[in-house]
Amino acid sequence: MKICFYALREYDELQFCEQMRDKYGIDFVWTADYPNDGNISLAAGCDGMSCTPCDMSRKTLEAFHNVGVKYILTRSIGYDHIDLVAARELGMKVDTVSYTPTGVADYAIMLMLACVRRFAHILRRADLQDYSLKNKLGRDFTACTVGVMGTGRIGTTVLRHLSGFGCRLLAYDVRENDEAKRYAEYTSLDGILAESDIITLHMNANDENYHIIGHDAIRKMKPGAYVINTARGKLVDSEALIAGIESGKLGGAALDVLEFENGLYYYNRMGEVMVNQKLAILRSFPNVILSPHTAFYTAEDVCDMVEGNFRSCYEFGTGKKLHGVEVQ
Repeated sequence: MKICFYALREYDELQFCEQMRDKYGIDFVWTADYPNDGNISLAAGCDGMSCTPCDMSRKTLEAFHNVGVKYILTRSIGYDHIDLVAARELGMKVDTVSYTPTGVADYAIMLMLACVRRFAHILRRADLQDYSLKNKLGRDFTACTVGVMGTGRIGTTVLRHLSGFGCRLLAYDVRENDEAKRYAEYTSLDGILAESDIITLHMNANDENYHIIGHDAIRKMKPGAYVINTARGKLVDSEALIAGIESGKLGGAALDVLEFENGLYYYNRMGEVMVNQKLAILRSFPNVILSPHTAFYTAEDVCDMVEGNFRSCYEFGTGKKLHGVEVQ
């Protein structure tokens, strides 16, 4: 078996690919570029292709199908970039990865603390040698009510780690789980919007959740509330968020993901004119933190993501479930 890795990073992912090749007995080829018309042929002779979020529309899937690729493997939890209907019609299997939830969970908590203490603004002014206190007044995090929307592995880990801070914790999910109930009180969508000082998103991006934080949701939120998003950009309506910040209804936001980030994040765009007006507006606000989709970025998570693709390829190809057993 063989996998073609696209957008592979030589400086971190490659070492794990080499380890997993020996562990699973699956060979690989790779390119640092995203899939395009000029490099799809690299996957000829490969059982699977591996990608990070990028354009995996019907046209792209058909091109991979035509060179013999059977498995679409994404090195991400989310899969909204893949046309699942087209994959199914082409007979191509699709799989995502899971990874240790602590990296994203702790990053989200870091962003919460940075928001309520205005930390990014303080650092920017300190860089200019402005050490005055005006407009740097923060809030006591312990006194805040934190609402966690989405209580899967990451959301529940956020709740568990937040339980040590003494915050009041609320949770919202269409599927409740017992572990989350140990730390938080489940409530309705309207309830979590109305009562939370901080809303943190840990949901999949699907049709039901699209723009779950939009004009109507922001209207229902507490004055001065913060929005934290380390999940998927499509969960937040950027236009509504901008309006909420400009009006003063929201206290701020911290976004590790953004609508229309494909072709932007993970590229070096230094010195270029960015054709993304919403990004430019959000960057201009002193109470907004933007980070380029790096919440997942720990050595442990990167290893898990790479291994997840090798494991999926092995299981698809052999029909054997590993159940955590190391392949010899």
